[in-house]
Amino acid sequence: MGVGKSTVGALVAERLGCVYRDTDDDIVTAQGRTIADIFVDEGEAAFRAIEKRAVHEALAGHDGVLALGGGSILDEDTRALLVGHQVVYLSMDVEEAVQRTGLNAARPLLAVNPRRQWRELMEARRPLYTEVARAVVATDGRTPDEVARAVLDALELKEA
Repeated sequence: MGVGKSTVGALVAERLGCVYRDTDDDIVTAQGRTIADIFVDEGEAAFRAIEKRAVHEALAGHDGVLALGGGSILDEDTRALLVGHQVVYLSMDVEEAVQRTGLNAARPLLAVNPRRQWRELMEARRPLYTEVARAVVATDGRTPDEVARAVLDALELKEA
C-alpha cells in the first residue's frame, strides 16, 4: 500500500511502449464503488474473491505492465498463475509508508493502529511477495522515475 505501484507501473509501461493496467482500477470500474466501500459493505473475504477474479482475468487477457493489489498474492492460485511472469516486488519500510500515505483510514486494513497493522501485513505478505518476484526493488527515498529505471534494470529490459 502506497509503494507507488500504479505510478511506477504506468511509467514502466510508457518506457516499454506497452499498455498499463491496474487490477484495483478494474475492480472499481466493474463494481462501481471504491475498494474501501467493498470492504465495509461486504468484508475482506468478499473483496478477495472479487480481486482473485479480476487478477485472473487480467493475467489471461493483458499483454503489458500489470499492477496488482497488495493483497492479491494472498491467494495460492494467484501466486501459481504468476509463475513465469516478470513479477517485481516494490518494497518500502514503514517510515516511508507513513510519509507517503499517512497510513490513513481510507485504507481499510489500516483503520486501527496503522503502523502496527502495516508491519503485521508486511510480515505476513513479504515472504509471499518474494516467492513470486523475479526482482525486488526498494522504493525508499527514490522518485518514481528512479524506481521505474531500477525496475527496467532489474528485469534487464530496454526502453522502447
